[in-house]
Amino acid sequence: MTRYPRDMTGYGSQAPAANWPNGAKIAVQIVLNYEEGGENNILHGDAASEAFLSEITGAAPWPGQRHWNMESIYEYGSRAGFWRVHSLLRDTPITVYGVTTALARAPQQLKAMKDAGWEIASHGLKWIEHKDMSAEEERAQIREAIRLHTEVVGTAPRGWYTGRCSMNTVDLAAEEGNFAYIADSYADDLPYWVKAGGKDQLIMPYTMDCNDMRFAIQAGYTSGDQFESYLKDSFDMLYAEGQAGAPKMLSIGLHCRLIGRPGRAMALKRVLEHFMKHDGVWFATREQIADHWAKQHPPVSGLTPSTMDKATFVSEFGGIFEHSPWIAEGAFDLELGPTHDNAAGVHNALARVFRTASEEQRLGVLTAHPDLAGKLAAAGRLTAESTAEQAGAGLDMLTDEERETFQKLNAEYVERHGFPFIIAVKDNTKPGILEAFQRRIGNDRDTEFAEACRQVERIAELRLIEKFAS
Repeated sequence: MTRYPRDMTGYGSQAPAANWPNGAKIAVQIVLNYEEGGENNILHGDAASEAFLSEITGAAPWPGQRHWNMESIYEYGSRAGFWRVHSLLRDTPITVYGVTTALARAPQQLKAMKDAGWEIASHGLKWIEHKDMSAEEERAQIREAIRLHTEVVGTAPRGWYTGRCSMNTVDLAAEEGNFAYIADSYADDLPYWVKAGGKDQLIMPYTMDCNDMRFAIQAGYTSGDQFESYLKDSFDMLYAEGQAGAPKMLSIGLHCRLIGRPGRAMALKRVLEHFMKHDGVWFATREQIADHWAKQHPPVSGLTPSTMDKATFVSEFGGIFEHSPWIAEGAFDLELGPTHDNAAGVHNALARVFRTASEEQRLGVLTAHPDLAGKLAAAGRLTAESTAEQAGAGLDMLTDEERETFQKLNAEYVERHGFPFIIAVKDNTKPGILEAFQRRIGNDRDTEFAEACRQVERIAELRLIEKFAS
C-alpha cells in the first residue's frame, strides 16, 4: 500500500472561522435518535432479536426468536421516553435521526416532530448492522430508505446517518441522495468537505462521547449526573474556545429509550438550563448548520498530491529541492494520503527522502544551489524560484561594493566547505544574510554541512507554502 486513504490532519491549526449567525460563540446541535420499531426483530424479517443499546447488560441476539424484554425496552422509548424528551425540547431546534421503518410505525410521534419544527434526517431503512452487506445490498437499502422516508414524512431527507455503517456507506449515500450532509463521522468539531460518490460532500461529524448511548455500555455513565457533568464540561470548553475566536459545534446524541427514563431526563433538563444561562449560543438543526457551512465555506479545489500519477507529481514538485527531481520521485513512492495534500505534508515526504539519502547525494543537492548574488544570477540563469527568492531579499539590487563582498565571501566559503553558502533568504534581510555569511564561514565542515541541509529543507518548505497558497 503506497496510498493511505485516511485524513489524519483535517483543519489542523488552521480551522476556518465558523462565523455562526449573530456572532454566536458555539453552535449546539441536539440529535434525537428515533429507532424504536426499526431494530432487529424477527417480526421485521430479521434473523434474530436486537442486542444493542438497551438496559440489558451483555445482551445477545436470539436467533429465530422474539425477545420480550428487549422489545418492551424499545417500546418504552416510543411510548414514554419520546414524549418526555419532546416536552423538554419541543421549543428547541433539534434533528431527529429517524429510522425509516420506525417512523412508519409512529404516526403520532412523527406528527409531534413536525409540529415542533424539528428536522427529520434519515437514519437508514432499519436499525441494523451494515458492515457485512455487499455494496449492492446496502445501496438498495439506502434507496428504499429515501423512498419510504419521502412517502412517510412527506419530504425527502436532507441529512443522512447510518450509524451502524460499512466502509461503503458514505460513498453510497453521497451517490444515492442529494444530501446537504452525511453524519457518519466522529472526526471533528466542525463540518468538513470530502470527495465521496464522485462529488464534494459535506460531512457533519456526530458524537459518541456526548451521547446517552454510554448509559447502555459498560465503559459508560451509570448516573444522570455523570452525563450532566460531561455535557457541561464539553460545552464550557467549546464556549471558551468560541470566546477566544474559534467557535465550534457541540453535538449531543440522545435516544428515546435511554435519555427518556426519568432519572436521566432530569440530567438533560439541568444541562439545557446551564446552556441557556450563556449568551451567544446558537441552537440549530444539523440541516441549518450544514446550509450555513456550505454558504460560508463552500468546497474549494487545490493541489491534491496524493491523487497524482508519478509524472504529474514529479512535474509539480521536482524543482522544490534545487535541480533534484529524484527527491520527488522517492517521495511519490511513500505512503501518501489526504493528510499530505498540503505544504507540510509534501514537505515532510520530500524531506524524508533527502534526509535518508547518502552524504554524496545530499552534497549533490547542496552544490545544485547557486551562489548568492553570483555569476549565474548576473547572467539570468537561476531557476525561477531562486531568482524570485534572491530578488525578494534585495540581492538583485546590490551596489558594486556589496556585489564584490558577496563574490569574495562566495569564493572563500566554497573553497573552505566544498559547496555554496545556502540560506533561506525569505527568512532574512540583506544585512542579516551578510551577517550569517560572515559568521558561518568559519564553522567546521560537518557543522556547516548540517546547517546547509537544514537551510535547504527550509527553502523547500517556503517554496511549498507559496505554491499551495497560490
